[in-house]
Amino acid sequence: MDADSTGITWVDRTREWLSRFPLSILLLAGRIGVGATFFKAGLLKYNSFEFAVKLFQEEYRVPLLDPAVAARMAMVQELSIPILLFLGLGTRIATIPLLGMIAVIQIFVYPNAYNDHLVWGSILVLVLTRGPGVFSLDYLIERAVYRRRATR
Repeated sequence: MDADSTGITWVDRTREWLSRFPLSILLLAGRIGVGATFFKAGLLKYNSFEFAVKLFQEEYRVPLLDPAVAARMAMVQELSIPILLFLGLGTRIATIPLLGMIAVIQIFVYPNAYNDHLVWGSILVLVLTRGPGVFSLDYLIERAVYRRRATR
């Protein structure tokens, strides 16, 4: 009996069957889920920029940045980086600014929203450490590069 075996045949078979579920599907779902959350926030800022600035002035109060600058920076990041996540392009790099935004929001804006922030952050760290999976442009580019190197 191996170390992971429970000794109960149907439990061991079920665990083994579940372990074959493709990680790439989970990574794609995570990229879309987190990306959609940030993209929606960016659209709200874009559709009502004056309100977004007011939120940064009165509610968010991010230190060191002018509220209009902070609102514009957040809007641009929230509208552009999720597209990279959706496509799986530059995915690992794209997770870093979003993790930074989550940290700023957690520390300075909504310290009690750690449940959401832990979920988003965990998904982004998974993508950062494991890559975007096979359903991504990064994967296709990497395959093309390997093929080109192999033919040389």
